[in-house]
Amino acid sequence: MIETAMRRAIAASAAARGASSPNPAVGAVILDRDGVVIGVGHTQPPGGPHAEVMALRAAGDGALGGTAVVTLEPCNHTGRTGPCAEALVDAGVAAVHYAVADPNPAAAGGAATLRDAGVEVVGGVLEAQARRGPLRAWLHRQRHGRPFVTAKIAATLDGRIAAPDGTSRWITGPRAREHAHTQRAAVDAMVIGTGTALADDPSLTARRPDGTLYPHQPRRVVMGLRQIPADARLRDGTSPFVHVTTHDPHEVLAALPDALQVIVEGGPMIVGAFLAADLVDEVHAYLAPTILGAGAAAVDDATVTTLTRAHRFRRESVTELGDDLLVTFGRATD
Repeated sequence: MIETAMRRAIAASAAARGASSPNPAVGAVILDRDGVVIGVGHTQPPGGPHAEVMALRAAGDGALGGTAVVTLEPCNHTGRTGPCAEALVDAGVAAVHYAVADPNPAAAGGAATLRDAGVEVVGGVLEAQARRGPLRAWLHRQRHGRPFVTAKIAATLDGRIAAPDGTSRWITGPRAREHAHTQRAAVDAMVIGTGTALADDPSLTARRPDGTLYPHQPRRVVMGLRQIPADARLRDGTSPFVHVTTHDPHEVLAALPDALQVIVEGGPMIVGAFLAADLVDEVHAYLAPTILGAGAAAVDDATVTTLTRAHRFRRESVTELGDDLLVTFGRATD
């Protein structure tokens, strides 16, 4: 029962990805005395209620004597909102089960507060699954002090992103492109280089198949020294535009101090620069069943001069998207 509720809490937390930053994307479920789900919640945008409070509001008086199931240890500090541990005590829950202990010393200690109030507390429920879920990017920033970086590649089977004449629309099919937009809607920022910005005039928005915008839009970040025209679509005001006049990926991430996750979309030299700087934590490789034989390669990294210097990753998942495949890779050393 508790593990089923935790899986539901993890699923609920996905709705907070991107929108909750810099706060973690947390999910919470409230069970009544009989183990029936009566409240589900996720972290709201900064300044709004945390997941536990949203779930308690949905549960109402039924939370009394019930159980809270949360993906992250309830916080124990007062910021723009009050302590979630205190809210759970005030609601009269009898037990709290959480997946991951809070590593942030400013907010940790919720479990101790709950125990001191006589609440049964159990930690580590489906912890590995929760760590791989929407909490992953926040936990990464807590540990490494920078955003979780995903490199996105859409290529042919032989690793080409454009034909020799420059044509590239579209290498992947509509389902792959639709999936890529759902990922944009779940992160804090998209990063491209000035070459892509000037050649393609992209909007870098997160769009549904009908062209409408998702509620959450990532910041649009361009790295490079060339200026971006005032009438570029990146400057249309749909979401914040940031131009970081550097070729150093570390400086790009430093310009995003509250971001939890960014997607690097390219072009090849930008992806290569992040790889060379050892800043890529995940690769989303959208592969089309096409071979060009020539044309632009997906990655350009001059630091790899021999096989022993290759950037190595481990496969995490393979997803069919129409005729295309999405292969997700994580760091081989994690």
